[in-house]
Amino acid sequence: MFAPGPGIKEARALDESLLDNWDYPDGHYRIILGELLDGRYAVEQQIGKGTFATVVRAVDTETGLKVAIKIACNNQTMYKAGQKEMEMVTLLNEQDPKDKKHIIRLLRNFDHKAHLCLVFENLSADLREVLKKFGRNVGITSEAIKAYAPQMFSALGLLKESEILHADLKPDNILVNEKRNWLKICDLGTASFARDAEVTPYLVSRFYRAPEVILGMEFDYAIDMWSIGCTLFELYTGRILFAGADNNQMLRVIQECRGRIPNRLLKRSTLADKHFDNDGNFFSQERDNLTGKVGLRQLNFNKTAPGKDLRSRLSGNTKGMTPEEAKKHVAFVDLLDKCLQLDPVRRINPNDAKKHPFFEDSTSRPTHEKAVKKVVGAVPRKV
Repeated sequence: MFAPGPGIKEARALDESLLDNWDYPDGHYRIILGELLDGRYAVEQQIGKGTFATVVRAVDTETGLKVAIKIACNNQTMYKAGQKEMEMVTLLNEQDPKDKKHIIRLLRNFDHKAHLCLVFENLSADLREVLKKFGRNVGITSEAIKAYAPQMFSALGLLKESEILHADLKPDNILVNEKRNWLKICDLGTASFARDAEVTPYLVSRFYRAPEVILGMEFDYAIDMWSIGCTLFELYTGRILFAGADNNQMLRVIQECRGRIPNRLLKRSTLADKHFDNDGNFFSQERDNLTGKVGLRQLNFNKTAPGKDLRSRLSGNTKGMTPEEAKKHVAFVDLLDKCLQLDPVRRINPNDAKKHPFFEDSTSRPTHEKAVKKVVGAVPRKV
């Protein structure tokens, strides 16, 4: 039987009469360290806060295990969104009874002072934190990426099999365990069944947003592969691949790197006229630093911008590479090229991605743990 420690013994449920308002004006719950939620979860710390919810780390006093609790904002819209996320994660967990597909596990749920609370397994950190600690501006090692990427593709495979779009994949929403050898995709707050997905140009966090989303095209599971491609580039280099200030500038930086968006895609787009003329010419919306007025500048992307194409931006410091390392690098460039095809139909699918030559090894393939231990020894790369 679990014996609670001193901090857990002191945790207690707080009566509603103790505060006039348990919520902030925007509906987020006021986190109080040491509060006992649902009679069993002792709040240790706040570990995240987003538009829709606050996340705390707590100790389950019944098991002694740490958990992560997502506390939805106190309004009807956010409550329903929390219910939808609960439905998505429950379905994915049921589809993966042996817990091998790298989707976060939902343990249970409860209501607390009109807030829906989702109890998830606890992991150590997200990949954004890993990058800041081990790979700021330089990226983590290719061996670590070889360990992480197949796990991401396994999760994408399960999402596709379950007919679910995650629609917000980025380093912040990919968690790793304490040993940093195992990851889980989390935060399905904006996820939807593919059949229910609504065309909107603001789905997915902007830097990880696929061009078909920006252009108002019908989209599918390929939007998640695009996001993973952007994430893998960031892990390899320590830098964001497409950092546009708005959707128009996202299209600019995407085309600088990947070339002109084909007319066949523009013809299927409902929002192309906001960025292109009838001949498919792109107009960059640029603000004058002196007047503050926005002007239009036609840009030609028949060729990628010098030094901004994918291969150049991934070139890094290849002079000191061994032939084997150079071979891995070339394979990684090819993998990202396939993840980041402008035409979603031509984008690689999760199963083929897992079989890509980048994951082949002339020697025995390293275990996740051995590979990811090399994260700390990240090699600086010039990009």
